[in-house]
Amino acid sequence: MPINRRSFAWGAACTALAPALHAQETWPTKTIKLIVPYAAGGFADTRARKIADALGKVLGQSVIVDNRGGAGGVTGTDAIAKATDGHTFGFGSPAPLVINPMLMKKMPYDAEKAFKPIILIEQSPLFLTTAPNQPFKTVKELVDYARANPGKLTYGSSGVGGAHHLSGELLAFQTKTQMTHVPYKGGSLAATDLMGGHLAFMFEMGYSALPSIKAGKINALAVSSRERLKVLPNVPTLDEAGVKGFESYNWLGMIAPASAPDAVVAKLNAAVNAALKRDDLKHMIEGSGGIVVGGTPQAFGEFIAQERAKWAPVIKSANITLD
Repeated sequence: MPINRRSFAWGAACTALAPALHAQETWPTKTIKLIVPYAAGGFADTRARKIADALGKVLGQSVIVDNRGGAGGVTGTDAIAKATDGHTFGFGSPAPLVINPMLMKKMPYDAEKAFKPIILIEQSPLFLTTAPNQPFKTVKELVDYARANPGKLTYGSSGVGGAHHLSGELLAFQTKTQMTHVPYKGGSLAATDLMGGHLAFMFEMGYSALPSIKAGKINALAVSSRERLKVLPNVPTLDEAGVKGFESYNWLGMIAPASAPDAVVAKLNAAVNAALKRDDLKHMIEGSGGIVVGGTPQAFGEFIAQERAKWAPVIKSANITLD
């Protein structure tokens, strides 16, 4: 009997597709672990626990958070890369996925090959803040001062390579000015010196800066997002304030080890997109100055690539290293 090539090809395709469809239908079969590459109680951790709770409701399976801090997020991110049980995933952020591979001579993983992007959860703009006793009340005044006084303008951060630091470097890069970075061992220490007038300015995330801004302890000259934020609608963007094209975020996404089946990645992506529509999650993110994103794994992958292309020249120009 002659072979029907069309039927044979269709049968082969179905056979190849069967494991993926089976994985999507049956997964998850046990507790899901989400690794947070930072200590408990911080920005990423609080977000992760809320998302884990929402995911558990969507997927009908227990979801636990596993904090593995260290090395600027590299330790925990490496654990995500090496997970093999099919139920361990984690959260990705700028430092371990984009910045540290540019700053460190040795990395335990290849950030471009060790992971599959699942979803970009949130973009967190930063506010350019100053103490009320500083002489500049606008971004233009701050930049003019920096041009007239090269290197004298100081800005604080929670450490080398973080969003606070790089936003300051981006400002200097785009305005062609010289500013002096003062790294601290934590954002709260830098914020205290900012309020005391010991620093000229600081880029701060909304969740930490908003209470002080609303209390009048610091001034918000601008925000680093593309558009103004609902929480402080009177604060202009850096672009509106004269630094054209300025855009900078801390961000949080979910990633899988490269070995994860595409069907499982797709199911997790759909589950997180559904969770992000919950009012409690939206309120938590937007209420602290964040932007809910969501979308496809492909869109998250493209975003990470854009971040690498964006920060590489800034890091090179400022000669930033961690080694």
